[in-house]
Amino acid sequence: MENEVIEFDIGLGGGQVGGGDEDGVDIEHPVDDEEIVDTPPGGGLGSGEIYIPEGDLDLEPYEGMEFESEEAAKAFYNSYARRVGFSTRVSSSRRSRRDGAIIQRSFVCAKEGFRNLNEKRTKDREIKRPRTITRVGCKASLSVKIQDSGKWVVSGFTKEHNHELVPPDKVHCLRSHRQISGPAKTLIDTLQAAGMGPRRIMSALIKEYGGISKVGFTEVDCRNYMRNNRQRSLEGDIQLLLDYLRQMHAENPSFVYAVQGDDDQSPSNVFWADPKSRMNYTYFGDTVTFDTTYRSNRYRLPFAPFTGVNHHGQPVLFGCAFLINESEASFIWLFKTWLMAMSGRPPVSITTDHDAVIGLAISQVFPETRHRFCKWHIFKKCQEKLSHVFLRHPTFEADFHKCVNLTDSTEEFESCWLSLVDKYDLRDHEWLQTIHSARRQWVPVYLRDAFFAEMSITQRSDSMNSYFDGYVNASTNLSQFFKLYEKALESRNEKEVKADYDTMNTSPVLRTPSPMEKQASELYTRKLFVRFQEELVGTLTFMASKADDDGETTTYQVAKFGEDHKAYYVKFNVLEMRATCSCQMFEFSGLLCRHVLAVFRVTNVLTLPSHYILKRWTRNAKSSVILEERASDVLNSYLESHTVRYNTLRHEAFKFADEGAKSIDTYNVAMSSLQEAAKKVALAAKTEGRFDMVNGHFRGQSTSDGSRAYYTSGEHQGSLGQNLSEDDMDRKIRELTEELNCANGKCEIKVEVFSRLAFQIKVEGAGCQVHSSPL
Repeated sequence: MENEVIEFDIGLGGGQVGGGDEDGVDIEHPVDDEEIVDTPPGGGLGSGEIYIPEGDLDLEPYEGMEFESEEAAKAFYNSYARRVGFSTRVSSSRRSRRDGAIIQRSFVCAKEGFRNLNEKRTKDREIKRPRTITRVGCKASLSVKIQDSGKWVVSGFTKEHNHELVPPDKVHCLRSHRQISGPAKTLIDTLQAAGMGPRRIMSALIKEYGGISKVGFTEVDCRNYMRNNRQRSLEGDIQLLLDYLRQMHAENPSFVYAVQGDDDQSPSNVFWADPKSRMNYTYFGDTVTFDTTYRSNRYRLPFAPFTGVNHHGQPVLFGCAFLINESEASFIWLFKTWLMAMSGRPPVSITTDHDAVIGLAISQVFPETRHRFCKWHIFKKCQEKLSHVFLRHPTFEADFHKCVNLTDSTEEFESCWLSLVDKYDLRDHEWLQTIHSARRQWVPVYLRDAFFAEMSITQRSDSMNSYFDGYVNASTNLSQFFKLYEKALESRNEKEVKADYDTMNTSPVLRTPSPMEKQASELYTRKLFVRFQEELVGTLTFMASKADDDGETTTYQVAKFGEDHKAYYVKFNVLEMRATCSCQMFEFSGLLCRHVLAVFRVTNVLTLPSHYILKRWTRNAKSSVILEERASDVLNSYLESHTVRYNTLRHEAFKFADEGAKSIDTYNVAMSSLQEAAKKVALAAKTEGRFDMVNGHFRGQSTSDGSRAYYTSGEHQGSLGQNLSEDDMDRKIRELTEELNCANGKCEIKVEVFSRLAFQIKVEGAGCQVHSSPL
């Protein structure tokens, strides 16, 4: 075969490093990236041993072998390397100083040389994911140089390697042998257009070619090829999006959009928000979901909407973005741009997918906003990461769900988690360790103190990946997107209008005689009322018993009969009409739980206090009428409760009795004041309905001559036309206070008579008769 010309024209790429020198030529040292794949099994650092390829020697290079072109020589050496079991790359080249033409080229084993640890290249940038070392100083190479005839001849060949060679079934993992052929590209394009992801496409290719080694490339190569396809497609179609946004802005200046990048650059990210989205945020912008589901392999669009929940519990839109560049800086730009479009008011809470880059951007733009990872997406990821566990242990899914959703305290969750990972031998599982370290941002028990507008702590967020469901799907491309986007907006708007109509024009079926249920049915939207009704009816299965009372706040234990071990604790301040439950449902969802409502039932609180009616859940959520304007009606309603009046007067009477009994002087002053108060209470009882108390004064009805009659809270004036001035009233109050403070002597006085009198006045003031003395 000596001096035989080999025709082997297969175009292959490759980088180059290394070099030498020779008179009359220029030597090039092109920069080459380190081998980007892990060393296959059997590879590793040079051990000093010599590894000689075995096989048909007739197919080996040899000095003097001729090729028609440089590319033919490179293709032949790469083909030889595939048979033998190593990867190749282009090394040094030499050019003629006369005309600059390449006159010599060297091809080497990919493990030739050593990594260039150049401090100048790395000191100014942080290496987040350092690559494994693959170069071990291998000397195997092939050199060719051009002849006067124009042919290329082998001038040097080194056969020996200093590392193990790769077996045939793993050769396709080597970089220089990973190529996507023309037919494979056609098949990938077809399947990608049908909405299939890289994993399913690779499965189809393996079946088509009869094995992974015969496909000729890996899933990573397929994924990169598909990504490049999308990138090229988006760069061409992005102008369609910009034209659409410009048109919408021209039709309505309140439609806003922004593009990241200079005019002379191709845009990287785009954001827009229509007027309705911006208005919706003013009503329901307390909690937001940033949905990046559409970036996943299932979808072709880098689409990310901002959504929330309206007063019917329906998803509502706050703006949209197209993310071509997904760096931390791009997310920061997007969040700042969105916040500016929403009048600069950050949300109380935000829910996103579990993504470290998004988390860093949110911490910078929304430092005071509670950030939560979508639990539903973590559960989906769990099925992927732990598929072998799901298959081997059918009970794992139920145990995992119980641990995350059904634990009532952080201590119970931690204990349950340890039991879970020990039971299924997953204590060292890297992904589980990662999500456990982030547990405060997705496990419900750690998030119950923040508002997320969800009706249940264990439910999936309705707004996450649901606003465009049924419209944007796996086969949607950018040119189709605009019409589908507008259809989705129209459909969502129609559903809200229908829910408004049902709320305003139909009456729900009441299930109890409770005034609170009737009040809620008139305030809440239909869906929210049904949810509240469930809690109210649920109180019938709970018993509330007093556990502690410190004078101001009473603690109740609330549990089902016979289930005290599953008790909840409600702290109730009757004077402020405020209650907090250990389940924290109100803090999380904005609706009172059945445990607080059970306490209201046993304390005879008949209607909802105004501060427990969130306007965002009412039928007037989007009206300009502020809920507080109706608060006086609600306030009067619950103050009509006899128990509230009774408890308030009792609390004040006991405080007055303690002060009055400190000395004989304070006792006499207090008794005198109580006797005067008793007369006024009796007078008020006789004239009930004729006088109202306003700012400490009795406001009378109009007299026959059109004037109004007033009584001050001080001494009754002899004439209806005479009033005690505010200054005189304040002076009298100060005098009585000074008398009490000056009377400082100690005495031992039985306060029973005094307390009984105080109690009698208190009961008469509450509008009931004395049947028995509690003192």
